[in-house]
Amino acid sequence: MKVFNEKYLGSENREALIDIEIPANFNRKVLVFVHGYMGFKDWGPWNLMQNYFVDKGFGFCKFNMTHNGTTPENQLEFIDLEAFGNNCYSYEQKDLLHVIDWLEEKIDLSTCTLHLVGHSRGGGIAMLCSGDSRVTSVTTLAAISSIEKRFEFDKEVIEEWERTGVRYVRNSRTNQDLPHYFSQYQDFQYNKENLSIRKACESNSIPLLIIHGDKDESVSIAEGIDLASWSKNKLYIIKDASHTFGGTHPYESKELPPHLNECCETICEFVRNL
Repeated sequence: MKVFNEKYLGSENREALIDIEIPANFNRKVLVFVHGYMGFKDWGPWNLMQNYFVDKGFGFCKFNMTHNGTTPENQLEFIDLEAFGNNCYSYEQKDLLHVIDWLEEKIDLSTCTLHLVGHSRGGGIAMLCSGDSRVTSVTTLAAISSIEKRFEFDKEVIEEWERTGVRYVRNSRTNQDLPHYFSQYQDFQYNKENLSIRKACESNSIPLLIIHGDKDESVSIAEGIDLASWSKNKLYIIKDASHTFGGTHPYESKELPPHLNECCETICEFVRNL
């Protein structure tokens, strides 16, 4: 089975693109990749990562979050800024659960095991879904350990955000000022208990693999240490690795960056033994 750029229905009944590839020598293990903040399923070397695992017999699924700013017609650009501004963490958590539902319609999950792999913010979202009975394991790559940390602003900043209804964050790659509506903060406050990554770690009962680079410029390795400590797991550290493990967008090479290749080798060994 090879399906690319199909649509699934996610949060707020929005459509987004999804890929699934099952090789002929399928080992009955399906990886679901969860992209991060300002990311998308076809960013940089993610397609090469998919090829890596499919070549080794794994099923591989990756998808766009419904409110990540891309659209089914413009899958490589942040063109829907209204959706981006309205995005919130609970939407992304629901998106991942909708994706697992979509997978159940495509393949018989009762004969497979399902393994979540999340990068950055996507790693936090994967951890929040680790309690779903259909999930066998979770791997985090340079993952955030706290959503609350993303809202650690001065009181005056929060008040200004509430007054204007929007704050902007610069995307250094696209030079866009991307909106974040105050509803994102309100959603977190309302759903704080269900959006606690620490709680998900401490109540976790499935195998976890936590990977972080020691030269991560975006998410401190301290957050990886937190995830490992709370879940009582070891932290796998990749020496000199950046936040994206050498990946950039666009990514022209036909080979995985060495640090991302190490991630893939480590995930492969981890999931094969489950």
